[in-house]
Amino acid sequence: QVQLVESGGGLVQAGGSLRLSCAASGSIFSINAMGWYRQAPGKQRELVAGITSRGSTLYADSVKGRFTISRDNAKNTVYLQMNSLRPEDTAVYYCNADLIILGGRRGDYWGQGTQVTVSS
Repeated sequence: QVQLVESGGGLVQAGGSLRLSCAASGSIFSINAMGWYRQAPGKQRELVAGITSRGSTLYADSVKGRFTISRDNAKNTVYLQMNSLRPEDTAVYYCNADLIILGGRRGDYWGQGTQVTVSS
């Protein structure tokens, strides 16, 4: 069917940077939008950034000016460049895709998550 695989998480000091990648594979016809969500301990999962097939982006207020989402349509891959990281950015980050599979069915898919830890 469809698989989303995230990579790039890890441990970084406050003020540092990380770049997350998410590659979608499988029976994909097209991708409407992809996004990054995160879930910190004791918190609800929240949208961090999203990007549409046309390149429109949106960001959570807490990451505006620090994070940048981008997409390589040819590779069905979305990236999240995270700069000026803060301890409160610590969370498991999940990739999400709203896409059309071969045959025309629309679906919503999730990656397995990648841990981002920012030390003070």
